[in-house]
Amino acid sequence: MGRLEGTVTLVTGAASGIGKACAERFRAEGATVAGADVADAPGVAHLDVRDEEGVRAFVARVAAEHGRIDALLNAAGVAGGGPVHLQDARAWDRVLEVNLKGTFLVCKHALVQMLQQAPIDGERGAIVNLASIEGLEGTAGGGAYNASKGGVVLLTKNLAIDYGRQGIRVNAICPGFIETPMLEQALGAPALASVREEIRQEHKLRRFGRPEEIAAVACFLVSRDASFVSGQALAVDGGYTAGRDHHITELMGL
Repeated sequence: MGRLEGTVTLVTGAASGIGKACAERFRAEGATVAGADVADAPGVAHLDVRDEEGVRAFVARVAAEHGRIDALLNAAGVAGGGPVHLQDARAWDRVLEVNLKGTFLVCKHALVQMLQQAPIDGERGAIVNLASIEGLEGTAGGGAYNASKGGVVLLTKNLAIDYGRQGIRVNAICPGFIETPMLEQALGAPALASVREEIRQEHKLRRFGRPEEIAAVACFLVSRDASFVSGQALAVDGGYTAGRDHHITELMGL
């Protein structure tokens, strides 16, 4: 029996990348998964997380069909940034609206349902929001994206405070650089090969992460194995945020 057997889970951003990997892992662990994405994909509902009425209707439809919503994984997101003095305001708005407002809206309507349902073993639901290591520390040229993901981190903590007494856990995952279509879009150009390699080396494991590695952590956080974990922003980053490596130990033979 999988650790999510009999549960109902919503996953946004389910058409590709981390969201897709999470949906696949949750199903493998026994969950019924309702996936949504702005991109079309088999078995994935079309949803723009910026559209509150669309979000409300999607959540209500899943709850009506399955009777409850046990978990939510917010993975819908877009990249974007650049030096602030060159940032187009509309591009800034798009990043903040998808990454932060979208997370807020899906949480809002999932919470309405979770608050109505009876707890199981003292828990009404679990929410995991995809933030980023760029929500924990700054990155050159990442103003809009970093601001959006930093907002997700603090929104997560506030939700954990506000809804913990109701038996709802809320956590964030802060991935490092993961091999996804978004990473390829951001760093795939040949002119950025040296930058890509420098970023790879900043991960102390000397590689980028894989979507299934984030999905494994997400599966833990929505499961009862994490029943006493709430309000955390967990870096899953191959050591990226551990600190700087100035290669001193290499001179010592390590």
